Amino acid sequence: IKHSLEVEIIDAKTKEQLCFLDKVDPHSTIGDIKNLFYKSYPQWYPARQALRLDPKGKLLKDNEILQNLPVGTTATMYFKDLGPQLGWTTVFFAEYIGALLTYLVFFFRVPYVYSHTYAFTSSSHPVVTFACVCHTLHYMKRLMETIFVHRFSHGTMPLRAIVKNCAYYWGFSAWLAYYINHPLYTPPSYGELQVNYALFTFVMCEMGNLSIHISLRNLKVDGLRVRKFPMPTKNPFTWLFFFVSCPNYTYEVGAWMSFTVMTQCLPVAIYTLFGFIQMSIWAKGKHKAYLREFKDYPSVRMAIIPLIF
Repeated sequence: IKHSLEVEIIDAKTKEQLCFLDKVDPHSTIGDIKNLFYKSYPQWYPARQALRLDPKGKLLKDNEILQNLPVGTTATMYFKDLGPQLGWTTVFFAEYIGALLTYLVFFFRVPYVYSHTYAFTSSSHPVVTFACVCHTLHYMKRLMETIFVHRFSHGTMPLRAIVKNCAYYWGFSAWLAYYINHPLYTPPSYGELQVNYALFTFVMCEMGNLSIHISLRNLKVDGLRVRKFPMPTKNPFTWLFFFVSCPNYTYEVGAWMSFTVMTQCLPVAIYTLFGFIQMSIWAKGKHKAYLREFKDYPSVRMAIIPLIF
């Protein structure tokens, strides 16, 4: 049993020794080491720190325990500054509020968006109002989930990445809204029937997405995931867990496909396609992680689309 350890922290780029910690408890976590390092270098708060045992090795996780690492009495760690970081709650608020407000600028036809003739006028097509309500409720739901449903660890995102994410959400929101709220917009080919069916499907998918997020939240206790995989509950919306590992993404794609059918708008279809590609990548990653971790994981489950992939 190791009674105490020494920890040497070296700059991964310059190979200069930044810090030497003496008499460190072997039960300390990497998170504890980051906090000790932070006391010496207040400009590098723990979320900015990346620590590795090798300059190009795997990133050490905050919950890893020092004595469980392949180190001797002196643990040498290599430090890299990850740059300014933002918490996930801040990231999601910036993305979602921006997308929500951007859409409303076009819906209310704020001056200089379209011809001055149409400033602050309303569309004569009910589908335009339905689309605005759906889009608004979608992002209001996401904001409410960020506050009341999602449980974030201390994970962060680099400041430069949030600029890219906001550009994606805000830019697409503006593109969709410009065409849907345009004075020359024409309603879907099959009129009211097409709109009503798509509207119903959209609402069902949004309810399904929320149900899955609540189900996933219940797998976490104090922000830590219990070592078990999600299973269907009495809520029928969760029964999609019988067939896919990430039904929240399945419902999300379903909602945007419904929105596409309801508005019959090409930019919405392109946004849905991009979203589906990204969510498929996330779903496949999560699916593989479940298969690796759980030997009894249901073989019938696919990643995102039942019976397909």
